[in-house]
Amino acid sequence: MKYHVKSLSLAEKGRKRIEWASRFMPVLKKIRERFEKEKPLEGKRIAACLHVTTETANLMITLKAGGAQIRLSASNPLSTQDDVAASLVEDYGIPVFAIKGEDRDTYYSHLNSVLDIEPHLTMDDGADLISTLHSQRRALLKNVLGGTEETTTGVIRLKNMALQNKLMYPVIAVNDSMTKFLFDNRYGTGQSTIDGILRATNFFFPGSVVVVCGFGWCGRGIAFRARGMSAEVIVCEVDPVKALEARMEGFRVMPLEEAAELGDLFITATGNKNVIDKHHITKMKDGAVLCNAGHFDVEINKEAMESMAQDVEVIRNNVKKYKINGKNLFLLADGRLVNLSSAEGHPAMVMDMSFSNQALAAEFIVKNYKNLEKKVYKIPDEIDYRIAMMKLETMNIKIDTLTEEQKKYLSSWEIGT
Repeated sequence: MKYHVKSLSLAEKGRKRIEWASRFMPVLKKIRERFEKEKPLEGKRIAACLHVTTETANLMITLKAGGAQIRLSASNPLSTQDDVAASLVEDYGIPVFAIKGEDRDTYYSHLNSVLDIEPHLTMDDGADLISTLHSQRRALLKNVLGGTEETTTGVIRLKNMALQNKLMYPVIAVNDSMTKFLFDNRYGTGQSTIDGILRATNFFFPGSVVVVCGFGWCGRGIAFRARGMSAEVIVCEVDPVKALEARMEGFRVMPLEEAAELGDLFITATGNKNVIDKHHITKMKDGAVLCNAGHFDVEINKEAMESMAQDVEVIRNNVKKYKINGKNLFLLADGRLVNLSSAEGHPAMVMDMSFSNQALAAEFIVKNYKNLEKKVYKIPDEIDYRIAMMKLETMNIKIDTLTEEQKKYLSSWEIGT
């Protein structure tokens, strides 16, 4: 079996961690049990580019149980858990191409190794796999029935492709599922970003000024968790509605130009480029910490920091000190996803819903691809609500149901005052 991981000697540790995560993913377990019986993905080849974590491993095992043949690569050079990659190869027979810390050339060679499977389905986190397929491996497009995308960043890229008529097969935007973005993005990113910062720095939040760039669902989660840690939180936004919401939630709102002088800790979560730029960096105070919770490492202008620095030094794992104009600034995880680079990413309990969306989206594509156009789709609400109900059941929570009279009332228009 072709694969490329750090060392298979790490497999036992990885297997134990995968099994631990599985304990907190009961919805995905139910789907796996059904997949084992029904084999809805029988004979289908899946190329996946996702963060190689314990939670992702449980998704891969579920897809294989459904009859799929899979190859997996990392969607970020620093997010791979090497023991998990080893276990997937050694214990579960799933080819993995991912090594933590891989350089850019290795990263793209791994994407191409995954695409060598000649996929019927793609499963992406950031759209690098789909982008590579459409730009470098176009001969393989004839086999592809559809794909899925996990992230806000990836969905933005794919919608742009679709608008330009460049997207050559339908894609389910898993990120747009309610049981994904309302929970994974908000609670998962909120908690895991704080976790990554603490592991890298042991930063003290109470009384500190934390600047959150972006108040989307990820930014919301980060801002609320930072406030919960007793920090003073400033939100910077370009969207007036989101800025207004942040203010109504009690956060200070101001341009980053002003916040740059105040912040002790800066966290980007926008999906855009050079959010923290040279003119912001020059205004930051000595000791400021910078990190990113967006998918790509472009939100903090690292090139500007390098060019401005009189000295650069690694002082802790995932912490670089930049001496700029007599001040020390600290960049975490080379500006990559701090929650996955410095910690373990989202907790398994919330990824249970996200990856249930991925599994059921793959099944939906196999059953419905002939009726789908070459555009980006939201997962059907019926699947979204089914996942929510399954999650409630695993938490022993019951909810009310509408009576027939209530259903009739909600579907009518005649009854008034």
